[in-house]
Amino acid sequence: MLSTYTCTNGEIDIMRSLLPFLYLFSVWTKGARVVDPTLPFMEYLDQNNLVCLKWGFDNPQGNITFKLVVNTTGWVGFGFSPNGGMKGSDIVIGGVGPSGIYFTDRYATGNSKPLVDEQQSYTLLSMTESDGQTTMTFRRSIQSCDGQDFHITDKPIKLIYAYGITDEIAYHGDREGTKEVNLLNYKPRMTSTNLNYLSATVDNITIPHSRTYYHCKVMQFPNLKTKHHIYQIEPVIENVDMVHHMLLHRCPTFVTKPYDKPCFMGDMGDACFGVVAAWGVGAGVYELPENVGIPVGGEDTFYRLEIHYNNQNSKAGRTDSSGMKLHYTAQLRQHDAGILTTGMLPLVQFHYSIPPNATQFHTYGVCNTTLFSQLLNPVPELQVFAMILHTHLAGRKVRVGHYRNGEQIDFLGLDENFNFEFQQVISLGNIKTIKQSDEIAVECTYSTTDRTNVTMMGLATTNEMCLAFLFYYPAIKINTCVSHPNTRYLSMKHKLPIRPDMMKTPTDTCENKNAASRLSTSWIMNPAGIMLLLLWIAMI
Repeated sequence: MLSTYTCTNGEIDIMRSLLPFLYLFSVWTKGARVVDPTLPFMEYLDQNNLVCLKWGFDNPQGNITFKLVVNTTGWVGFGFSPNGGMKGSDIVIGGVGPSGIYFTDRYATGNSKPLVDEQQSYTLLSMTESDGQTTMTFRRSIQSCDGQDFHITDKPIKLIYAYGITDEIAYHGDREGTKEVNLLNYKPRMTSTNLNYLSATVDNITIPHSRTYYHCKVMQFPNLKTKHHIYQIEPVIENVDMVHHMLLHRCPTFVTKPYDKPCFMGDMGDACFGVVAAWGVGAGVYELPENVGIPVGGEDTFYRLEIHYNNQNSKAGRTDSSGMKLHYTAQLRQHDAGILTTGMLPLVQFHYSIPPNATQFHTYGVCNTTLFSQLLNPVPELQVFAMILHTHLAGRKVRVGHYRNGEQIDFLGLDENFNFEFQQVISLGNIKTIKQSDEIAVECTYSTTDRTNVTMMGLATTNEMCLAFLFYYPAIKINTCVSHPNTRYLSMKHKLPIRPDMMKTPTDTCENKNAASRLSTSWIMNPAGIMLLLLWIAMI
């Protein structure tokens, strides 16, 4: 019999065929609806709502308890990954087998069966199997000092899961996945009955055989006579193996005609660069905080949907109708949200390249907000609440430094284990304030040990980018603040020291930590000057 299990906020609803419904209803009402106050947080880890994680903790220096509920009677696995994959992951595996309950703390050295950790740092609290579900409840210390355990911080962490259909711990096939969650600064989603949304999608376009293809559609939305707020961005992905990222841009007023064709062909719509919504591969639905919304409506504006297709196998003739649903409401929230693009200007005409055989090559893009006053008066303080970090295949790390009065005061965001296949919106957990005259430096670290030719900056998947999309409020009319290296000095014998002095990435109190904190030999590029020819686009 087919079954679907739904885990709601502290609840498990069991829905089966109509025949046994009355029996199941009596079981469901006895215990499944009971809310556990010690596990107040909940997230589905998969898109089909078959893997549910609940958790809670006493304080950031204490213990954290997890309850994993999976629609299977086989083994279940859960862990923390530095980049969304197996290598370097900290994993627990358990289940209820023919011989009873089993549960082990493990670690992964690659895409193979995880090894049993010598130090078992996880405590099993309960393990049950009932009505086709396995429920595993366990606890661990937040600040574990076992070298094979992943240290839980107040930053987003990539959670991984897998499960089998039997109790033989073997290859899981497609019964696995990953999701990035901020466990210690969790922001629960609000339930809404509002079904209004704007559809920004392409319509059955043909994808060419080239590996990299950008398609653009300039469109108007149904006329909303007054301002509304977008509160949720939902991806609509038809070809999950090809759609790499999507950007929806607001166009300047001189763009007045729609089109649907390849991008960057000299069309008027190429001037549309005000990011309204963004989605990256590996991401799901993104819901904005309850006090902010992206403004839309009240004007006769055109928008440009840009989709990057990564056609790895150069297949010809495939069609696609992907895009986004933008859920909106007429009940305006407290703040208008904006997205500020920062980092390095990704245009090939600057002839900036990354050498081959580099273990770690660093590139920097700088945004100097002092220049905002040339376009705005006054310039408000920007409250950053989320971001998307973006490079291509050679990217390994991205760090966004925040500077004030010439000194770094914080990281706006960082990912020490960047993965090209997982580029999600990262909620910061706490608000970061950018004041007038602050500087933002985006540092990208690349590895080209598998390449024999130089890597250019550009749009192709095999080219590189270095960008950070900052989600903030209140929205201003400046939407892009990027720079590029001054390549005139690259051949000089004595290079001028302009590389931003960036802090070391904060580490844990224990010396031997998980693989995510281990460094390798560094090759640091020190370009002779960053051209602060910032690209500002004011949407007026």
